Amino acid sequence: MRAVVSRVASASVTVDGAVVGEIGAGLLALVGAGRDDDAARARALARKVSELRVFPTGDGERSAGDLGLPVLVVSQFTLYADTRKGRRPSWQDAAPGEVAEPLVEEVVAELRRRGHAVATGVFGARMLVSSVNEGPMTLLLEV
Repeated sequence: MRAVVSRVASASVTVDGAVVGEIGAGLLALVGAGRDDDAARARALARKVSELRVFPTGDGERSAGDLGLPVLVVSQFTLYADTRKGRRPSWQDAAPGEVAEPLVEEVVAELRRRGHAVATGVFGARMLVSSVNEGPMTLLLEV
């Protein structure tokens, strides 16, 4: 599993002109599943997102989990693009939709079990993702 995680002041996702997911200050996680991923990796990725210490406080850095902050999770199979050759990405390492969707849902479920308010996009939809990055702080995670 892979994720691009940004610390945001706000973020939202719109599908067909309607906002389907929105958060204030927290984390935006673009999440992709690979062919060999499973539910255990999905839970490990969620744990990593929750426990990342990327929020400065007066007494050091804290995690979204420590601070009870929300997470906006947006599925993004393009994180598994292979762009090493030519000009056209290969998607062969991305999990097919019927495998990826439950894995992204498991990331969401684990974040909720950890106490996060979680907003989401719509799996497989054409989405417009907006964010106001704070810092900026953007990290690539892989488990």
